[in-house]
Amino acid sequence: MAVTEGTVSFRGHRTWYRSVGNGRAGRPPLLVVAGGPGCPHDYLNDLAALYEETGRQVVFYDQIGCGRSDHPDDPALWTMSTFVDELAAVRAALGLDPVHVLGHSWGSQIALEYVLTRPVGLAGLVLAGPIASAPAYQAETRRLKDSLPGDVRETLDRHEAAGTTDDPEYQAAAMAFHQRWLCRLDPWPAHLVRSFTSIRPDVYEALWGGTEWNLTGSLKDWDVTGRLGEIDLPVLVTSGRHDVATPALVRPLAEGIRGAEWVVFEESAHIPSAEEPGRYRRVLADFLAAADPAPVARAA
Repeated sequence: MAVTEGTVSFRGHRTWYRSVGNGRAGRPPLLVVAGGPGCPHDYLNDLAALYEETGRQVVFYDQIGCGRSDHPDDPALWTMSTFVDELAAVRAALGLDPVHVLGHSWGSQIALEYVLTRPVGLAGLVLAGPIASAPAYQAETRRLKDSLPGDVRETLDRHEAAGTTDDPEYQAAAMAFHQRWLCRLDPWPAHLVRSFTSIRPDVYEALWGGTEWNLTGSLKDWDVTGRLGEIDLPVLVTSGRHDVATPALVRPLAEGIRGAEWVVFEESAHIPSAEEPGRYRRVLADFLAAADPAPVARAA
């Protein structure tokens, strides 16, 4: 497998990337934007096999502030515009034109904001476990939390009220939520554990908040639902049957984008690329092939 790693200069810092494949197959590459915030890309590594299966280049990167990228201690960086600009910088530095973009979870928010800037050369968009409204997401995650067993809810509420969310008892209770609606595999695969245990808390809290169901960060009011009709390109929306991105969140998004295709993965929660990797890549490969721009005819 042809793998290249390096860094891209971004606002005086370095954004690390990993490219699988060389982009010489005549197909636009896939640029993957990971979730989080503050989470390394590792949990999405199952998508790398798309290159072996189809010859399509797949490019991952760790967003600034996490993983193998620089970790600046600069709270002013933790805004949506930083991560939209970083996506554009990675794409430009690597010459990804045309390109497909896949955003997962928080990455879908970055991808949506990026698409709404109307970039040239975007062939297709994949929104995986997406949300278009932070307030709607908070309402749904609170509903899911309230469906947990009473003793689990009591533990979560008690530690959140006391400000002791770093307590092992709280962490164990929170895992009951994550094992239902984040990933249902048991045990979790190593690459997911690696990402999940490497989240940078200050980045997550600055943008999102203390928990999945208590949004206090700068994006707590973020909502692009009213702008979905501006998107005019091939779009694939994916989610799991047991996803924290529930149908109440995904349906308005899928229906708000003209012509969007929505595929639900029946055996998955929030990460079907890891929970049903073979089927996920087949669905993804079919969409990307259909969305590829027609080859430009050469003059005789």
